[in-house]
Amino acid sequence: MCLTKGEVMTEGKEKALILDRSAIDRTLTRVAHEVLEKNKGAKEIGLIGIQRGGVHLAKRLAEKIKAIEGVDVPVGTLDITMYRDDLNTRKSQPVPQATDIAFDIKDRTIVLVDDVFYTGRTIRAALNSIMDYGRPK
Repeated sequence: MCLTKGEVMTEGKEKALILDRSAIDRTLTRVAHEVLEKNKGAKEIGLIGIQRGGVHLAKRLAEKIKAIEGVDVPVGTLDITMYRDDLNTRKSQPVPQATDIAFDIKDRTIVLVDDVFYTGRTIRAALNSIMDYGRPK
């Protein structure tokens, strides 16, 4: 998995490599350490990956946290499709994905994980959506 800017391939060539496989691994390790430091450990943390790309990253982040702290952090998946405020302006309608949060989020620190940060619309939709499942810390 590599993160690139713009299109991944143009006539067989990468367009601007931002992070290669080892850089992504180092970044996830650094993020795991920062999450653990900010929360003084992993006991009350829950990770929720936003469909689609955030789910894979949340699972990898949970593996990193387990390797560092020895704690299994619960991981859930969240679909925010119906919470978006731009559904009527999109050229194609997104296909809803599964939401699976098999742990109680009440009074737990929830870390929302996504693979793209742009205008903040996705995170806003995720915050609205997550409140339907309880009130996290």
